Amino acid sequence: MTRYADIPKPIRSGIVVVDPDRGTPQRVIVLQFNPDTLERSIAPQSAGDSGDSGAGGNGSGDRNEALRLKGPAEETWKFTAEIDATDQLEIAAPDGIHPQLATLEMLVQPTTAQLRAASRLAQNGTIEISPIEMPLTLFTWGSKRVMPVRLTELSVNESAFDVNLNPIRASLSIGMKILTVSDLPAGHRGADLYMAHLAQKERLAAAARGGSLGALGLPGADVLSGRG
Repeated sequence: MTRYADIPKPIRSGIVVVDPDRGTPQRVIVLQFNPDTLERSIAPQSAGDSGDSGAGGNGSGDRNEALRLKGPAEETWKFTAEIDATDQLEIAAPDGIHPQLATLEMLVQPTTAQLRAASRLAQNGTIEISPIEMPLTLFTWGSKRVMPVRLTELSVNESAFDVNLNPIRASLSIGMKILTVSDLPAGHRGADLYMAHLAQKERLAAAARGGSLGALGLPGADVLSGRG
């Protein structure tokens, strides 16, 4: 039998549910297949409007704020994940992929215990009931992308079923928002994890090779000073 021991095992992307107080993983969700594509949207939190309030301009922005940021950029991710029980025939699946789907759906659902606790508070006459806090959720895409997230979209398309109508194949459209220090309270473990994620971006940016002004068709630095 031919062995391929030297073939590297692919790293899987996934989701880790973490206890925000202790930092211990409560659940690890490994995506069966890595998504083929990722759609990322990054929007800066600009302090000023994009308009120009100077002569001839029609905007209302403050010119002193044009280059200022209020905080980290708002970043969202979208991708499609596949779950297929027929690709794991060596693993018993009496419920099809119900357990995998339920695990993902519980990332956006409070538990029955949390709902009952909120109901008891309401019955006891509590005037104000705080919204239910969910566990800290991390999305991982290799070691260079580990970030706190909140799921904003989960759309499930079930496409095959067994004889008991258990789903055995599904495509999931997942949307998530990266949580930053602007979203989390100071000292929260998620805020620390975001800072580590941002520091990783800084290290990668520092490793990028810089270009030259000549490649842009600019004769020299004087042209950037406004005197060229």
